[in-house]
Amino acid sequence: MPTARPRHQVTETPAVARAIDRAAMRWPGEPRSKLLLRLVDVGSETLEQHEQFDVEGHRAAVTASSGAYPDAFGPDYLAELREDWPA
Repeated sequence: MPTARPRHQVTETPAVARAIDRAAMRWPGEPRSKLLLRLVDVGSETLEQHEQFDVEGHRAAVTASSGAYPDAFGPDYLAELREDWPA
């Protein structure tokens, strides 16, 4: 079918075949080409969830440690640090 969009050719290696076979158990009756597209969609969603989880985890860690070390940096810490910077 003609299209202006990029096309990708995927060889059904043993790993790809296993993934498609597994997808066929979840979505029976679908052609293997459609199962491959479903795997791409699910993989993308999973990556987005992991990215969001990483952001939330980082934010929680920063919040949990915020103010936990009041003696580590004195009130003039940044000014003193900047004194060593080249002009």
